[in-house]
Amino acid sequence: MSSYKANSLVLALIRKKALSLHPKGIVLVHEHTAIIMNNEGSSEGLNLILKYFPALTEQQRTRFAALDALYHDWNAKINVISRKDIDNLYEHHVLHSLAIADMIRFRPGTRVMDLGTGGGFPGIPLAIMFPEVQFHLIDSIGKKIRVCNEVISALGLQNVTTAQTRAEGVKERFDFIVTRAVMPLADLIKISQKNIERKSQNALPNGLIALKGGELERESAAVTREVIITPISDSFSEEYFQTKSVVYVKLP
Repeated sequence: MSSYKANSLVLALIRKKALSLHPKGIVLVHEHTAIIMNNEGSSEGLNLILKYFPALTEQQRTRFAALDALYHDWNAKINVISRKDIDNLYEHHVLHSLAIADMIRFRPGTRVMDLGTGGGFPGIPLAIMFPEVQFHLIDSIGKKIRVCNEVISALGLQNVTTAQTRAEGVKERFDFIVTRAVMPLADLIKISQKNIERKSQNALPNGLIALKGGELERESAAVTREVIITPISDSFSEEYFQTKSVVYVKLP
């Protein structure tokens, strides 16, 4: 079976909630018939996630495996990931998002906003990882929110809401704001601090968690608050992460 046809079949059965995992591949259940299909993209991607997060539940494994077909399908219609980068979905986008999960284990009931979510990163992978945490994904571009909504619906995620809006228009408060937005750290802090709940319920005090790269020392020097920079390469060995970090700032 070709990769395209395999992805199309997975996608159709995801929407019918007829997909599960098997050690040899993905099990598609349709009209009481089970078909084991080896889908290279989803299998390799899932193995990468399991390399660092081996204790995933069956439901989490199924959802992470399904991301390959879902994003290839929607990215062909609405470009939310560079078409040159879509084949690096799991390393550059899913695992990158989960660097936050390596830093903090959100407690049940935590509320998190993903600022400038784009196609759903880091929010959707984190929502899969933390099903008892509430995530709110925002982006000012409607077509990106549409992709997020379609992926969320197909995965059956009940702990995610979305809104097409800018951060300035959000009135609610959250325990954490997470982001991969390409914006100076000082600006991220300025627009985020009004939305941070004052009372903390996690081991890490409430604040901003940003996935960033580049000249972070220079960028953090422009911030008057304490900035904690954790290189992702301390946890993930892939070369891509050599220049990537998780940046935390306690707010408000």
